[in-house]
Amino acid sequence: MGYLTSAHTVITSAMATAMMPPPPPDITRWCEENIEFDERSPMPGPFDATRFAFLRNIHSALSPEHPCREVTVRGSAQIGKTVSLINPTLGAWHAYTPLDSLVVHPTTSAATEWVNNKWKPMRRQATSLKETFGEGLGGDQRDNTFNQETLSRNGSLKVASAGSPADLTGTSRRLVIMDDVAKFDMTDKGDPEALAESRASGFEDAKILRISTALIKGTCRISAAYARSDQRLFHLPCPHCGNFAPLTWENFEANIDPERLGAACFSCDANGCIITHGHKEQMIAHGRWVAQNPRGDHPGFHIWRAYAPQRDWASIAVEYARLKGWTRIDGNIEGGTKSAEAETEQTFWNDVLGLPYETASDAPDWEALRDRTEKAQEQENGLAILDRGVLPSLGVLVTAGVDCQDDRIEVHVKAFGRTRQRWTVDYIVIPHHISTEQGRDALDAIMAKFWRTELGLAYKIDCLAIDTGAYTDDVWNWAKRYPSTRVLCVKGSSSQNGPFMVPMKFERRKDGKAKRFQKRGFILNVSMMKGNFYAWLRQTDPSERGFCHFARGLGDEFYRMITSEVKILIRSRTGTTTAKWELAEPGRRNEALDCELYAEAAARRHGWASMTDDQWDALEAERGAPAADSQADLFDNQTVSSQSKKKAAPKRRSLSEVLNTNAD
Repeated sequence: MGYLTSAHTVITSAMATAMMPPPPPDITRWCEENIEFDERSPMPGPFDATRFAFLRNIHSALSPEHPCREVTVRGSAQIGKTVSLINPTLGAWHAYTPLDSLVVHPTTSAATEWVNNKWKPMRRQATSLKETFGEGLGGDQRDNTFNQETLSRNGSLKVASAGSPADLTGTSRRLVIMDDVAKFDMTDKGDPEALAESRASGFEDAKILRISTALIKGTCRISAAYARSDQRLFHLPCPHCGNFAPLTWENFEANIDPERLGAACFSCDANGCIITHGHKEQMIAHGRWVAQNPRGDHPGFHIWRAYAPQRDWASIAVEYARLKGWTRIDGNIEGGTKSAEAETEQTFWNDVLGLPYETASDAPDWEALRDRTEKAQEQENGLAILDRGVLPSLGVLVTAGVDCQDDRIEVHVKAFGRTRQRWTVDYIVIPHHISTEQGRDALDAIMAKFWRTELGLAYKIDCLAIDTGAYTDDVWNWAKRYPSTRVLCVKGSSSQNGPFMVPMKFERRKDGKAKRFQKRGFILNVSMMKGNFYAWLRQTDPSERGFCHFARGLGDEFYRMITSEVKILIRSRTGTTTAKWELAEPGRRNEALDCELYAEAAARRHGWASMTDDQWDALEAERGAPAADSQADLFDNQTVSSQSKKKAAPKRRSLSEVLNTNAD
């Protein structure tokens, strides 16, 4: 005999279920329920929280239920910060409550890249995001790239660029995420970080997430935020004795054997136990976050590549080996040899270790630098001193940097070789303006000149880079005489962040037409380049990576110029610290330093920072050989190719003839 359930019970139960508030959002659970990595991922399949145990506390701090207002996450590049932190935080917040959110990227291109390649693919795959935003297909007018509305019309996502202050005004947002905040640059309209943060000022329960790799020490935004946080590090138990400690670079570096990179490991701080990569997954599952600065004003987390499950520790050792110049790496690790030039110090420090990189803020004493060359004996300490105008008999790229002044043109001729080494070959001052025939002829003569090595082999400059910051039209008119592979037009930027070189965008000429830069125009990050050059300038061992060689007889003024600037830190009213390079003393000239950077840009354009060992070997075989006995005196500039014999070329004056010509 059956019994019917009371109608009153059914109704009250249904009403109670309907009125029950949703469970508190759990971002880790959201990841488990919504993220499934495809076959392109190093770990295909559903999200496994046990392999990412270090995310739980970060997710907890990012929850709407957590009382903190700010969260800082500083970490290495390519460890899944976007897919495991930014996207899940957006998904969990929008699923939990009506919400207007804001995601700020350093540039418009970075914002577009995130929407198209990170956000929308997850929207199409994650059930929660499909229910909240839809799949982003079908041309829905409510779903453009930078403004996306929820299907229920009770929330929206705005994506903005830090470089466009207008995008950061006129809107209030409860959730604000700043991705790659270390790359935010100051704008004419103010500090984009402060503008983004102010978007949440109207909400008592707002959440502000800063997430980024670090950049330059002293001016790094993410490191400044981490410094005022509680500075949490993820401590792991030793698999042998149970002692808890974080994985640190200092510990790992001490356990790298150049002959056995695949055996790179950590050691226990307490008892010296050897901790191999095979122990990592077990240790991470039992790890815990420990605050190093308990008085910090918000939760801050630092995580680097050693913790990431998708990368092994041997890969970190291999990248460090490239950095140190241990170029002949065991093929069992990488499947072949790669050059030390594949990595730079800052790239390794930022992207692998997740730490800010400290550049030099000033140069060594100019007199000591001069005396290192002028008072040295031949071959002393392995330092071979060359005369002005003579190239080393090695595999080097020969470039020049040019700076144009009111009454002269200054040219710095350089050679760039393996392991970041560089040579100043000559420094030439042309007493003519770039707009004059004499000035242009002198530059033509430098481009046509053959420069001899110690063994007599001679070849021309591979590439010349000339500054377009002044006398722009005159410089471009001269540069277009040559292919873009031989002459670059460069201009310094005020940016403290970003790559060393980026292509110029078009500008307007005086007549209003667009100027086409083709492939020869580049903007240089001169601030970063100066800091790196001054760090190399302090090297004292000629065999060390990055040593700077100088020809004999360059003169005191040359050394004063290349050491003429110092970096000072300026703190703005918003609390942001920026760097500025200034002359060490009034009236000191800096043209040789500027030309040094332009010559380096020309070398980079020709692959100096990315050439493999095989390419350097080939270049050394070609340019390190002695000259053939029958080779003519190429300094006379009289050699005529078989093709040019068919048609007489116009007579070109030699460099010495041009420089000895009196100005009109």
